[in-house]
This record gives sequence, C-alpha cells and structure tokens, in this order.
Amino acid sequence: MGKGYGLKRINAIMKEGQVFYAGRAKPDGFCDTAWRCIYQYVFALANGGGKNGFFFNDWVREPYTAIACCNDGLRSVIFKLEATNEEVEKDI
Repeated sequence: MGKGYGLKRINAIMKEGQVFYAGRAKPDGFCDTAWRCIYQYVFALANGGGKNGFFFNDWVREPYTAIACCNDGLRSVIFKLEATNEEVEKDI
C-alpha cells in the first residue's frame, strides 16, 4: 500500500538505530506522532511498570521491555522500549 499511496521517501524524522532516553517528556528530535503512540508504555516503564510484562504477561518475554510502533500506515516505525537506570535531563 505504501508504494501505491505514499510518497517515495521513507520517514524523514526517525532514523534506524537511534537511541533516546525519556521519562515523562518527549525527547528532543523525537517524532510527535510516534510519541503519542508509545508514550503510555514509556510512562509505565519510567515508573516501574513492566516487571511482569504487559497485557496479562503474554506479550514480551523480557521484563521491563515493550515493543510499540507508530500508527502511520505508510511509514510506520517499530520501537523497542527498555527501562534503564539512566538519568533524564528533561523530564517534565
């Protein structure tokens, strides 16, 4: 479908292999639409959620990990979200 309806370029905001650290606030340089799709998992992980997985423990094998994606049907990006002990500078 993307080839038939979308533009020829791929997602111009997100790049494969990028790493972002976040608490409750969207990191600088992160796509606004993608953030709206994944922030609930980021918030849960930043606040200790995910120890026993998500969604009745039948979704992701690794604790404190979530897999989420942007809902852009033509240029969707998949994210691996992991809880860390890194301090976040911008955490509003």
